[in-house]
Amino acid sequence: MLTVTECEGPVTAEGDARLRAVVELAQAMAAAHTPRESARAAAQGVRLALDGSFAAISAWERELGRLRVLVNVGELAEGEREFPDGESYPVHEFPEIVGFLHEQWAGGTLDAWVETADGPPGGQDAPGAAGLYNHQRVAALRRRGRGCCVVAPIVLHGRAWGELYVARRAGEPVFDGGDAEFATVLAAVTAAGIAQTERLAEARRLAFTDALTGLANRRAVDMRLDEALELHRAEAAVVSLVVCDLNGLKRVNDSRGHAVGDRLLERFGSVLSLCGAMLPGTLAARLGGDEFCLLAVGPAADDVVGVAGELCERAGDLDLGEGVAVGVASTGDPIGPVRSARRLFRLADAAQYRAKAARAHKPVVAGRDGGTDDPVVRLADAPERHPGTERRRFRR
Repeated sequence: MLTVTECEGPVTAEGDARLRAVVELAQAMAAAHTPRESARAAAQGVRLALDGSFAAISAWERELGRLRVLVNVGELAEGEREFPDGESYPVHEFPEIVGFLHEQWAGGTLDAWVETADGPPGGQDAPGAAGLYNHQRVAALRRRGRGCCVVAPIVLHGRAWGELYVARRAGEPVFDGGDAEFATVLAAVTAAGIAQTERLAEARRLAFTDALTGLANRRAVDMRLDEALELHRAEAAVVSLVVCDLNGLKRVNDSRGHAVGDRLLERFGSVLSLCGAMLPGTLAARLGGDEFCLLAVGPAADDVVGVAGELCERAGDLDLGEGVAVGVASTGDPIGPVRSARRLFRLADAAQYRAKAARAHKPVVAGRDGGTDDPVVRLADAPERHPGTERRRFRR
C-alpha cells in the first residue's frame, strides 16, 4: 500500500497535490470497464499529475519484439492518434529497457528517468539506463516540438509490462529527479489498475464463455439477443437465430466414453465458429449439453440460411457423431412480429425439432412453408401444455 511519504516526502502543498493525483488516477482506472478505457484513464491521469502536455501508455509485445502504443493523450503531434492502430517500435530502438524484459523483480517496480531534447539532464546518462542514452527518443522529442520527457517502466506480476511516457513542450520546465520519483509511483499505481482491469476482463470472459468449447455461453446469448431485438425494434435490423442439436452425442459417450464425446463437442464448436465467421458480427455459442446456436444481427435471412446449410454439410463430415439438426428463425422471414427473445428462441427450437424428427440433412427454416401458417410457426406459437405431456419443452 502506498503511504504519503512514498509519493510526496514532507507534507507540502505540492505533496498534497501529488497525493490527490495518485488517488484520482486510481479512481479513474477503477471506473474503467475495458482495457482501452483503463489505458486512456492511466495516460490522462499521469499527464495531469506530472503537468505534461502529452502522455502515452505502451505495452511490450515480447513475442513480436516491439513496444506497441496503446493510447496517446494531450497535445498530439502530426501523425499521432489517440488510439493508434499500428504505432509500434522495435525493441532494439530501446536499449535502456531491453534488459528489463525477461527479468523479474520481487519489489515490483523500476525507477523512472528523464530525457531532454538537448541530451541527458546534467550531462548524465538516464538513471536505470545501463549507461545507454536513447537517441531515438531525443530525435522524437525534437521532431514533435517537445522539450523533455519522463519514462517509467510499468511492472506487472514481477515483469516489465510496458511503459508510461509523459512529455512537456519545448521551453517548459524540464522534469527533475523528484518528477522521476513521482513517475515511478504513478507507474506502480498504473500497474495495479491494469492488473485489476485484467482480472475483471477475465471474470467477464469466464462468465460469458463455455469452458469446454471456448464459445459464448447461454448467458452471453441472452444478453446479445436482448440487445439485438432492441435494434430490431428501433431500426428494423434483421435478427436471425440458428439453433443446432448435435446428433449422436449420447451414443459416442456410451460407446467410446465422455472424453471422446467432449472431443466431438469441441470439434463441432470449431465448425460452428468457422461458419459463424462467414456472417460478420455473428455470435457462436454453446447453449448447454449438445445444443449450440448462431446469433446473427444484420445479415439477410437468405445469407443466414446459406451458412446454416454449410454448417449441416461440415458437421456431416466430422468423423464422430451423426451430423446435426439445424433450425433457423429470422425476423427477415414471414414469421410474424417478434417482440421477445423467447418467441425467436421458440421458433428456432421448433424448426430444429422438425429437422431432428425428419433426420433432415439441411436446415429447417421457420416461416418458409406458409408464413404464419407454417407448421413450425404454429408449433412454436401453440399454447404450452403441461410440461409432463409436452414432447419438447421450449426455452423460457
